[in-house]
Amino acid sequence: MKELEESHGENIVALDVRGLSSICDFFIIAQGRSTRHVQGTFERLREHLKKHKIYLKEVEGEREGKWILMDYGDIVIHLFYEPMREFYDLEGLWHEARRIQSRG
Repeated sequence: MKELEESHGENIVALDVRGLSSICDFFIIAQGRSTRHVQGTFERLREHLKKHKIYLKEVEGEREGKWILMDYGDIVIHLFYEPMREFYDLEGLWHEARRIQSRG
C-alpha cells in the first residue's frame, strides 16, 4: 500500500478476501479526484511495481480512468474515480472481508 500512496492514490484500503473469493486473496482499493488523476496513479504504480519485478497480469479500464482494475494474481488493485467508487461500493459488497486501513 506504500507504493500506492507514493503513486498518489487516495483513501486507500485493503480487503482480505481469503476464504470469501476464489479470484484473489486481497483487494486494494484507492481513488483519485479525476479520471486523469486515476490514470496517472495507474501509470506511476505500474512502473514502480515493474521496477521491483512485479508484473501486471491483466488490466481493464485504463483508457477511461473511471475504474481501473489491475490484476497481480493474489492481489487485485481497484483504482476508482471517486464517484465510481461510491457507486460500486466494493467495501460494502465485501463487508465480510477483514479491512486493512492504510496508515497514510
